Amino acid sequence: MSESTDPALPTDRTDPPGPAVPAGGTAGGTTGGTAGGPAGGPAGGPAAEIAAGYAFTGPALDLGALLWDGVCLPDRQIRIPLAMLNRHGLVAGATGTGKTKTLQLIAEQLSASGVPVFLADIKGDISGISAPGTPGERIDERARDVAQSWEPTGYPCAFYSLGGIGPGIPLRSTVTSFGPVLLSKVLQLNQTQEQSLGLIFHYADTKGLELIDLKDLRAVVAFLVSDQGKPELKGIGGLSTVTAGVILRSLTAFEQQGASEFFGEPEFDTSEFLRTAADGRGLVSVLELPAVQDKPQLFSTFLMWLLADLYNDLPEVGDLDKPKLVFFFDEAHLLFNGASKAFLASITQTVRLIRSKGVGVFFVTQTPKDVPADVLAQLGNRVQHALRAFTPDDAKALKATVRTFPNSAYDLEELLTGLGTGEAVVTVLSEKGAPTPVAATRLRAPQSLMGPVAAADLEQAVKSSLLWSRYAEPIDRESAYEKITAEQAAAEARAEAAAAAADAEKEAAAAEKEAARAARSAPKPDPSLAEQVVGSGLFRSLARSIGTQLGREISRSVFGTARKRR
Repeated sequence: MSESTDPALPTDRTDPPGPAVPAGGTAGGTTGGTAGGPAGGPAGGPAAEIAAGYAFTGPALDLGALLWDGVCLPDRQIRIPLAMLNRHGLVAGATGTGKTKTLQLIAEQLSASGVPVFLADIKGDISGISAPGTPGERIDERARDVAQSWEPTGYPCAFYSLGGIGPGIPLRSTVTSFGPVLLSKVLQLNQTQEQSLGLIFHYADTKGLELIDLKDLRAVVAFLVSDQGKPELKGIGGLSTVTAGVILRSLTAFEQQGASEFFGEPEFDTSEFLRTAADGRGLVSVLELPAVQDKPQLFSTFLMWLLADLYNDLPEVGDLDKPKLVFFFDEAHLLFNGASKAFLASITQTVRLIRSKGVGVFFVTQTPKDVPADVLAQLGNRVQHALRAFTPDDAKALKATVRTFPNSAYDLEELLTGLGTGEAVVTVLSEKGAPTPVAATRLRAPQSLMGPVAAADLEQAVKSSLLWSRYAEPIDRESAYEKITAEQAAAEARAEAAAAAADAEKEAAAAEKEAARAARSAPKPDPSLAEQVVGSGLFRSLARSIGTQLGREISRSVFGTARKRR
């Protein structure tokens, strides 16, 4: 696999000490990411108190060494208790400050401890965790500075992609499993439209119309706004035709962006993320997202589905010695942009309750302000990289970030703007669940490759996975689209037959009417000679005379009367 050193990792140095201040006070920051502290030297005083807060007795992850008064103290190690990783966390900082390397560092140690990890690789530079890192002078210097025993090491990985777009085992979800709340977020629907979408899901469920992919949902919505389906709208809570039309247009635009690939079957079983390798190390699941990084709402919402699905499927386990899975949610601000109240409530509930399922969630973003307060309150572990204060908005964000930390012996406003790449301010939960003192920390270097692996190596790793044959090929079984299409075809056939019968009946009636009209208007034939004689007036008069005379004769004969003689 191709290897490279981390171009963002600075050459470490010992910074000049900050100015002395009276005992009990605080000092301003120094250059290079350290802050001054009370006079008296780094070996004792506040530095010792801070370090004591990280002297855990149980298993813990090593983050780095304490920075105090301009000096990196390799004997003062800053750590996170392994059992507290399911109490969630936040990794924040400006672009280029080393957030991705921090993710890599934590993920490596979790894997080594037998804990599976999920990472979202938005920029495509985390795949190197599967390959050993490259030794170098800067790596050696960093290792010496923080008392790290650095060895190049690759970790067991599985690579995934959304719906097969880009390299990786395809991750798919059915529309039903995704649900109306998450789908409303990705379709950018307002609250009323979100509620209407929920009614549509309910209608499909009651009618036995399986929503597997987007064409299923589009078929249901299109049916409800058609002449055949409009009567159905009245029975599902007053869904308006206008709102249904908005949803239909949003779905059509969504499909045109290529989103159809993400929905369908076989649906991915999220329990696959909980696997360990044959050697007992936790499997690192890397979701490759560079091919869809121009669709931030889609992949951030899809990540939320993965987390929600895990929450629904996993049993309650309470507090464990180590988590079942740690989930890193990169570019977290994209998840919350324009989110509805229902969506935020769903995220808050999932984050709050999934801890008892043994899952830890780390949000990765630029400032804590990117995360809603209700969610931020659930994040017990903090790794805050440098912030910039170039604009009034930056300065406001900096002050807001400082207020989210416990009381500190550091001047945090100055410290956070002076941290170097690979340095951070840390506070975590102790083994007893209490916040540790705020600690400026020079972080360890990852032992895996700090950069992407070669494309050919990545493809080989994907195709050799046992999951490739299970999820690679999409399946399109009968669902709402096929059922509605078949029903509409049958209805059209019935309508055509009825129309044909009506036309035949009309034609028969018209033919009968035409025949009657023709009969009435046809000329009568000339009478025969006999008919002319019989029909003449003379013949009729003569017949009457003869009839009368004959009648008299018969009458006399019958009654015995004689004919008078003259």
